[in-house]
Amino acid sequence: MSGHSKWATIKHKKAAADAKRGKIFTKIIRELTVAAKSGGGSPESNPRLRVAIQTAKDNNMPQDNITRAIKKGTGELPGVSYEEVNYEGYGPAGVAVYVQVLTDNKNRAASEIRSIFDKRGGNMAGAGSVAWIFEKKGLIVVNKSKISEDQLMEIVLSAGAEDLTADGDLFEVTCVPQDFENVKKALADKNIACESAEITMLPKNLVKVDSENAKQLLGLIEALEDHDDVQSVYNNADIPEDVMNEIS
Repeated sequence: MSGHSKWATIKHKKAAADAKRGKIFTKIIRELTVAAKSGGGSPESNPRLRVAIQTAKDNNMPQDNITRAIKKGTGELPGVSYEEVNYEGYGPAGVAVYVQVLTDNKNRAASEIRSIFDKRGGNMAGAGSVAWIFEKKGLIVVNKSKISEDQLMEIVLSAGAEDLTADGDLFEVTCVPQDFENVKKALADKNIACESAEITMLPKNLVKVDSENAKQLLGLIEALEDHDDVQSVYNNADIPEDVMNEIS
């Protein structure tokens, strides 16, 4: 089956570093609060909240923290009101960069995000300039040591997956968001562990990036992800594996 998402390699390699920075709980709490505010506090009837709760559990967040965040979203406990806003721009080598933000001050967030782009070799662009490049998808990553490609394909396609690709020592399974939980459950029922499972934004096309631009691009992405208001940063960079290894 066709397609590669080399950009995902960056995400996998950075996951441990992101967790060490200690910001992941803050980001998850905001997502729990906003998900509960927008769709109610019951995970049974709120798919976005179900995913957020599972993400919290996957990151070993205490149940008390999860409950408090949800209650702040539903208004049962006082809390900060966050707004969802997306910022778009370009990084080095013309790579598209799509930034999802939850903030209590849009003007401050816009100013600070623009400053990061400017200082790191990128530039902000208007709404809609790069959003069309990305599609909202479920992405489930499985290590090749866990299962053969044929076996995995049979399981995930039966559960509603759209595509299965190989990327290094990983399989990447994609699906529409509505089928994400079905595909994930099908793997869990077979006791197949996932490296990661999330609703994400996948690029429709990729931009090849050389070593020099890759280093600058990763600096931009890390600076954006370090910002307290930023939930996720997506890009369409195709960085060769040898360049990624050199940077790592």
